[in-house]
Amino acid sequence: MAMTRTFEDLVAEGAAVSVDGWDFSWFEGRATEERPSWGYARAMGERLAHVSAALDIQTGGGEVLASAPTLPPLMAATEGWPPNVARATALLHPRGAVVVASPEEAPLPFADGAFDLVTSRHPVRTYWEEIARVLRPGGTYFSQQVGPASAFELVEHFLGRQPEAVRNTRDPERARAAAEAAGLEVVDLREARLRMEFHDIGAVVHFLRKVIWMVPGFTVEQYGPQLRSLHERIEAEGPFVAHSTRFLIEARTPRT
Repeated sequence: MAMTRTFEDLVAEGAAVSVDGWDFSWFEGRATEERPSWGYARAMGERLAHVSAALDIQTGGGEVLASAPTLPPLMAATEGWPPNVARATALLHPRGAVVVASPEEAPLPFADGAFDLVTSRHPVRTYWEEIARVLRPGGTYFSQQVGPASAFELVEHFLGRQPEAVRNTRDPERARAAAEAAGLEVVDLREARLRMEFHDIGAVVHFLRKVIWMVPGFTVEQYGPQLRSLHERIEAEGPFVAHSTRFLIEARTPRT
């Protein structure tokens, strides 16, 4: 059992395990996160089955896209981190999808009006003007995104209380306004607050290494005292509880 192991052993394990891709199976039995009621992967798959050309932005290791039962005749994905590009290519190429290495902040390397559907799960940042540009008239953007102050019980254990401007960076209403400013019509916007539990400090270390924007520049060495105090808290009180926030947004381009 993880709880019978030493602080040093747990931290070393969390620091050593690979963070490539977007597979969270390593956390089984060590951390849990409630899922949104809307079922993003299923809903994405339903939409992919009814279009002829689609793009998945910031696909990670391609795991979510690969879960779709049917891909359209033209399926492309972008990813900016080289290890994930290789992983996604190996996973998606047999399905007939092409993976394009593209920096997250760069313009999308596709022509205007190239896609019926653009999807993204947990993009670091959404470039609304680029999404609107590559969508055909009547095309759809469908995305699940990280909401405001997500897992901030954990973030603020390491960084201290964050300013309100930081806590509200990913406000869904700001996303709506940005989409509309780019000429898109928001047809669905839903929010969820979801329970997370971390059962040992190794799971915390792995999570912060994998989800790098939570505690930017996180290293075991820099945050050793915070890790040890959290380990002692978990041992004394049981799983550490935090709450993630998510929102689902669906937007369409006008038909001509």
